[in-house]
Formats: sequence, C-alpha cells, structure tokens
Amino acid sequence: MMTKIKDLAQEPARSPRVRIGGYVLLARMADKGRATINGTAGEYHFDCPVDNMLFGFKGVKGAEVKPLLASGASDDEIAAWLDTHGTPRTAAEITAWGDSTIATSLYNDPEKRDWFITECERLGLKPETATFCDYLDADDRASFPHRARGKSVLVIGLDPALIDFSSPDFAAFPA
Repeated sequence: MMTKIKDLAQEPARSPRVRIGGYVLLARMADKGRATINGTAGEYHFDCPVDNMLFGFKGVKGAEVKPLLASGASDDEIAAWLDTHGTPRTAAEITAWGDSTIATSLYNDPEKRDWFITECERLGLKPETATFCDYLDADDRASFPHRARGKSVLVIGLDPALIDFSSPDFAAFPA
C-alpha cells in the first residue's frame, strides 16, 4: 500500500504530538523520511536529532527505518515494525516516554536555553512555559501561514497560556 507523500516545501510535517501505535514523533519522522526519499523535504531533515529521540528510545537507526519508508509502508505498519525491532518496550513504557517527550522543554537546558528563548520569543511563545513540541508546532505554523489563511486553526494540545498574545509576531498567525 503506497502512502501519500507530503511536499514539505508546501505544507508542514505532522505535529510531533501525533501518536501512532502509541509513539509520538513517528508521524513527523515518517512525513520527513518519505519526503526526503521523494525529494520534497523542503527545509526538513530526516534522521535529525528529533527523529533520533524516537530511534534512540527504540534502539534503531534511521538507516534501518528508511527502507521501510521507501517501501511505502503505512504509519501503522511503521509502528508495528517499531514494536518488533530494537529495544523491546511495553505499551506503558511507550506512553510514559511519549508523555515525557511532549512535556520536554529546552528552557532549563543551559546549553540550549538562549537559543530556545530567542526562538520562542520570535514565535510569540512564553519560553518559561513552552515545550519543545510547542516550539515545533508554532514554527510550522509560522513557516506555512498560507495553510491557515482564511481558516480557523485548532492546535490540539497547545495551551493558550503558553502564547504571548502581546508579541508583535503573533499577528503572523491567522485566526
């Protein structure tokens, strides 16, 4: 079964929060991997540090996943493959890792804090409360504002308290 390949020069990869087979990051990784193989990755990179959070958790390498993506495997087939390859994980471990990954913030990381603050402020997020997933979702919205023009945008899982509505950059996000 061939899976639709996104043109990531024209639309964003899926949110890192999307869970497939319980795995966060899988949908985003799959979008980027398929687009890389298809030559439509735009500014996205497959097998990047974000993808390697998932690969590291499961004990697999991007080079092992890429042929699966090239085969046209569906998202569910990729999740099933992850279930049977690399480090064995229970459903509870997958859920706990996903919850922790979604809650991760770079604000308290001394090596990444200044970068994270600058990026959050650029996107109208409050760095002290924003997570890395909040940042990725907001960056995708800012990079593809034409995708939301004339539409209401619903971001599941983004707490409005995280957004600095007074930021001059907030107007860049159509309502």
